[in-house]
Amino acid sequence: MMNPKSITSRLTLFFSTASTLILLVVGLLVGSLVESHFEEQDLMELHGKLELVRHALAKVKTSSELTNVPQILSDALIGHPDLSVAILGPDQRILFTTPNAAFATFLLEKPRSKDLSGESESSPVMWEQEGKIYRGISAFAETGITGQSSTKVALAINIEHHQTFMKAFHNNLWKAITAGILLTIVLGWVAARRGLAPVRQMADVAKGISASHLSDRLSSNSVPPELANLAIAFNEMLTRLEGSFHRLSDFSSDLAHELRTPISNLMTQTQVALSKGRSAEEYREVLYSNLEEYERLARMIADMLFLAKADNGLIIPSSEIVDLAQEVRELFGFYEAIADEQGVSLILTGQGTVSGDRLMLRRAISNLLSNAIRHTPNGGSINVFIDHSNPEETNLAIENSGETIAMEHLSRLFDRFYRVDPSRHKTSDGAGLGLAITKSIIEAHRGNIQVFSSKGTTRFKITFPNC
Repeated sequence: MMNPKSITSRLTLFFSTASTLILLVVGLLVGSLVESHFEEQDLMELHGKLELVRHALAKVKTSSELTNVPQILSDALIGHPDLSVAILGPDQRILFTTPNAAFATFLLEKPRSKDLSGESESSPVMWEQEGKIYRGISAFAETGITGQSSTKVALAINIEHHQTFMKAFHNNLWKAITAGILLTIVLGWVAARRGLAPVRQMADVAKGISASHLSDRLSSNSVPPELANLAIAFNEMLTRLEGSFHRLSDFSSDLAHELRTPISNLMTQTQVALSKGRSAEEYREVLYSNLEEYERLARMIADMLFLAKADNGLIIPSSEIVDLAQEVRELFGFYEAIADEQGVSLILTGQGTVSGDRLMLRRAISNLLSNAIRHTPNGGSINVFIDHSNPEETNLAIENSGETIAMEHLSRLFDRFYRVDPSRHKTSDGAGLGLAITKSIIEAHRGNIQVFSSKGTTRFKITFPNC
């Protein structure tokens, strides 16, 4: 398996490839423009000399004056050694030609197109002859002799000096482009390295983060805007990890503390029982006492297994129609004796149904009622409200009178083993897992649970979505 390329390599490759393509296109365009410029210059010179020849022939009125044309043209073309001109008379006899004239045979053929003035003229052509490169045109030229056919004029110019220049120009141009490509590769690598420097700084900070340094954070103000969101997301992740780590640490400590109490009780009672001989009745009492501790451990372990499954999404509730009012009334019957003993009244208002697992929902509501009864003073009341009026959701609220829970405790009520009043730890029958289990059950049913406490009233509100 090939190792993936680094971002620096990718950016350098992308930058250099884009720059190379741009430089190549620019080089080809510049070369083409220079070549077109020289071609335009050559054609301007050829057309200028063609007009000169036409002008000279137009002054010829008689056949005898044709003999003066060579002298006239020779004088007019002095100082143009690279220019070749030939004139072919109506009788296909050469009337004039420059010394050492070089022509391709097709130049003296009939012109193939007309220029803007309507006069016939061939397209410009290039050819090589005797080691030299020429560009030429041919055209018809009219004389002033009445009734005489047109003459043919062929003009060619030696463009070897242009070709020599273009060859040197192309060599220098491609050398410059090659140097530019190499330079863009180096500059691209340097730019990528400098541009990714904040990423390396973030990596250095991340390397230093450990369980004992979870409070370290990346500075989102010192990174480029493109990396600000990454730094913010990374910091938020660290915040979540720090919170989870602290909760896990607290949970481990609480779990060890919760397990230590029943195990310590079992060991103490067993040691006392073995310290001396006892009657069968006394041993039976010790075993009954141990059985209570075993049951407490079993409930705690079962609750922990339930929460572990919930954390991994393994709690899949069945789907059936659950009458919330009926479940609450049956639970009222179960807790009625305890409520009467404490002088607490149980009141139900409203009705509604939800789709879910009846036993799991019954357990969640039972946990809330048990919690409310424990914290409601004598003469207080527990009110259960069921609201099914909203077509999109069903609400169930359990409200009890009692001490107001401070705001800093509300967000942690559903944490495992968390108790608002640690002094109640020994006297409470629960292990501090009831509300955590309740939250897991509600969330498994795609609902949510909230808690509010003010002015001596605590209210747990559950919201179920209507399918």
